[in-house]
Amino acid sequence: MTSTDTVTHARQDQGIGRPLRVFAWLSFLAEVLIIATGGAVRLTGSGLGCPTWPTCTAESLIATPEMGIHGAIEFGNRTLTGLVGILALVVVALVWKIRRERRDLFILALVVLGGVVAQAIVGGITVLTGLNPFIVGFHYVASVAMVSVCAAFLFRLNRTPGPRESAVPRAYAILTHVATLLLALTIAFGVLTTGAGPHSGDAAAGRNGFNAEVLEHVHAWPSYALLAATLALVVIAWLKGLPTRFWITTLLLLEIVQIAVGLFQARNGLPELAVGAHMVLAALLGAAMTLSVLSMKRQVDTANA
Repeated sequence: MTSTDTVTHARQDQGIGRPLRVFAWLSFLAEVLIIATGGAVRLTGSGLGCPTWPTCTAESLIATPEMGIHGAIEFGNRTLTGLVGILALVVVALVWKIRRERRDLFILALVVLGGVVAQAIVGGITVLTGLNPFIVGFHYVASVAMVSVCAAFLFRLNRTPGPRESAVPRAYAILTHVATLLLALTIAFGVLTTGAGPHSGDAAAGRNGFNAEVLEHVHAWPSYALLAATLALVVIAWLKGLPTRFWITTLLLLEIVQIAVGLFQARNGLPELAVGAHMVLAALLGAAMTLSVLSMKRQVDTANA
């Protein structure tokens, strides 16, 4: 039996069929998409297109024609939240029958479902507080975290359960975790920078009071350090043939694109499409970093133990 046959057989034994794979991917894509639509809400000034929550207005559950394009955009984002929740629930239902054999998948699926519910509540608080920039920022960071959890679920789908061990040198693992911290700092300062900038989601929404120009520079510092750390990780991974090669290289390429988009938007007056792309790319960076970290472990060979 070839290694491919072994993996396929293991997947069948675990009860992981095509429906679970399809819905897991759909859930991941929907989590990314809702960041894009959430960005569209903010960048088009539609943050209060539906001024109340959970209904769109005091009298209507859905947006009305009188509310115009802003109401349609905000309600569209809320509708997508429902789709994200349905997909997460389907994944939980499909994992339910193998919850004992694949406890790792079951826990991750529950985290995604619980996160969707929590995100809906935070979204409501965001509206009820008039788009408070700190709550809006938290809402975005939580969305990035959800994308990363979905990515972890997809990664674990292709792995058999059981004990795992490190597959990389200790120094490499430490540098990877440092890079993870640098990414977290980059995203955090990016959120603060956005909260101080012009894209508030509504003309009446307040800003966080920080100096946006200063924060732009502070946001850039950890991002350049992250690029340097990732470049070192890529070189080491390829020289030593580490199992992280693919994902750490993917991370590096995403960082290069992200920095290019960041420089473009900073030098061209923060055009809406560039800002939106920057938001989505940050979520993909979170996913790629998650997969890079997970790739540092390998299955323990119990047969030869």
